[in-house]
Amino acid sequence: MSEKKTINVALIGNPNTGKTSLFNQLTGLNQKVGNYPGITVDKKEGTSKLSEKIKAVVTDLPGTYSINPTSADESIVLKTLLNSKHDKTPDVIVVVADVENLKRNLLLFSQVKDLEIPTVLVVNMADQMKRKGIILNIEELANEVDNEVVLISVRKESGIEEVKKAIIRTYETKKTTPLCNINHKIDADYFQKLKEVNSNYSTYELWLMITQESFPKNITEDERQQLIDFKNNSKNLKKYQHKETIYRYQRINEILKKAYTVDRSKATDLRAKLDKVFTHKIFGYVLFFGVLLLIFQSIFEWASTPMDFIDATFADLSSFIKNQMSEGVLNDLITDGIIPGIGGVVIFIPQIAILFLFIAVLEETGYMSRVVFLMDKIMRKFGMSGKSVIPLISGTACAIPAVMATRNISGWKERLITILVTPFTTCSARLPVYAILIALIIPDKEVLGFFNLQGLTLLSLYLLGFLTAVIAAIILHKTLKVKSTSFFVAEMPDYKLPSIKNVFYEVVEKTKAFVIGAGKIILAISIILWFLASNGPESYKMAEKNVIENVNNQQLSQEELNQKIASAKLENSYIGIMGKTIEPVIKPLGYDWKIGIGLITSFAAREVFVGTLATIYSVESDDEDNSTIKERMASEINPTTGEKRFNFPVGMSLLVFYAFAMQCMATLAIVKRETKSWKWPLIQLFGMGLLAYISSFIVFQILS
Repeated sequence: MSEKKTINVALIGNPNTGKTSLFNQLTGLNQKVGNYPGITVDKKEGTSKLSEKIKAVVTDLPGTYSINPTSADESIVLKTLLNSKHDKTPDVIVVVADVENLKRNLLLFSQVKDLEIPTVLVVNMADQMKRKGIILNIEELANEVDNEVVLISVRKESGIEEVKKAIIRTYETKKTTPLCNINHKIDADYFQKLKEVNSNYSTYELWLMITQESFPKNITEDERQQLIDFKNNSKNLKKYQHKETIYRYQRINEILKKAYTVDRSKATDLRAKLDKVFTHKIFGYVLFFGVLLLIFQSIFEWASTPMDFIDATFADLSSFIKNQMSEGVLNDLITDGIIPGIGGVVIFIPQIAILFLFIAVLEETGYMSRVVFLMDKIMRKFGMSGKSVIPLISGTACAIPAVMATRNISGWKERLITILVTPFTTCSARLPVYAILIALIIPDKEVLGFFNLQGLTLLSLYLLGFLTAVIAAIILHKTLKVKSTSFFVAEMPDYKLPSIKNVFYEVVEKTKAFVIGAGKIILAISIILWFLASNGPESYKMAEKNVIENVNNQQLSQEELNQKIASAKLENSYIGIMGKTIEPVIKPLGYDWKIGIGLITSFAAREVFVGTLATIYSVESDDEDNSTIKERMASEINPTTGEKRFNFPVGMSLLVFYAFAMQCMATLAIVKRETKSWKWPLIQLFGMGLLAYISSFIVFQILS
């Protein structure tokens, strides 16, 4: 039997053409998310069985309107296409276009064709043609572009097998006919001289190298310098670039006249009517606020039952294992360290999944693009653009990809401001902290008959973060002396019913990323915390003896005595000493040394706060206690006042602290990589930290 062959396939297309949906259809769950080498932009890669003998490694490249990039993420497409001698170079490029915007999409296709790379043109949204009054002659189009063309509908899952067959045929024939041959239409003599500079590359590859100053990895320094010198001696470069665009559209118009017609009199779509409502200067904002209200109401209403079940399950599991295993260090590590730590992550899966579900649905339906358009005028006043809304909304999932998403903002000042203020938006890492504190201090009751008070509180915290981001943006816009020019281009895709498959993949992928990413950190910190809480200096070793010999404890029951011993040991452990050291600094905020430990550890990641308290209270409790983390936090008493430790003033102070504090080392690292300087992440760290401290101090003092 012949060995199975693996080829590289890259998907390229304008934003909102269904490129990622096609990627999901081709690869299913055989996907992984990584980074492009040396670049902090997510890369989706998956495998697809094209036939019995051929398998493809499929890469979903960032959306781009052309291979003349205007933003950092678009430049990845150009770099991928120019590295034609690299082992990861695509064997076949699949250019995904949508049938309604075919003219614009064919600009990118014509550029890829001129690079002389085997290419398949996939025209998506065939199911929309009748509704839009579109008639497309696929055979005529394929003949005009001299290329494999496949008409598909990703939504209806039709044409996917034809795409696979077209990829195989294109790979086997290696057909690479240019579409435009711009050198003959602009200045044949000029391009002949360009070709003479380096004969190892095609004319159009050399043209892109000098116009975009992007070079293949394997090009020598001498070859690079020769091309730069040629560019510096070119007097008509801008004029020739302008001529290229004009000629390409002339050629595209010739093609579409023969193969493509639109009769709007036969169209039946409701897009225009819906846009009038969703982008209305008043109703648009009212609807957007209503959507946010629905999301946060649902997070608490739908997630409460599974969260309580998970919380109780981990408490019972810890108790069960403690009773089944023989006493010792391993028993303590598993039941007081590992299980509470893991439970501190798993308990929030329902809320995280619901949040990602709503975001995925909003993106799939096309509504998110209307939000971008709606917010542009407002965001401009704050030194940002409509495109800044995407990172700010993406920040509700995680600040790291949100900061990376700023790469599609063309102006450096707007991009920098967006990077700096994005961490104020409430990310999923804050959600575990918010959820448990709200559950402790806000009653679970209805307001006005149908609004849940806890849900309204959560929404208020999200709005507080967003409002703070806006205020910070205004200040930065006024104070930053950064010269920058930008323009705003937003795609307004068709409204469509969300694909269940795409939404499922998105929720699973992002929830898994949160659980694994946060889980690794929390598990490691939980083990370290358990060790630091279970060991200490001489005072730790003497704690039990001192409690037993204290005459004031003689009348205590055995259960009360055990609790007193556990508390004394924890207070004199290494972690207790750390907490006691910072207690004077955080006491004005209403926090004790145990909460202080949580603040220290959560600088690794905010969600670690809950796992830290779970571990601390597990170490402190006696062997018979199998209560949940929420129950233990609710029963914690302030020895000075005799009141609950997590009362309303303390809870609100903590909520405000976590709303503002920059407690995420990974985000700081990403900001450093994106800005290429430690200046900006350090400004974020200390600026947001100071704001968090002052704000939580004021809140606690007022409410007390």
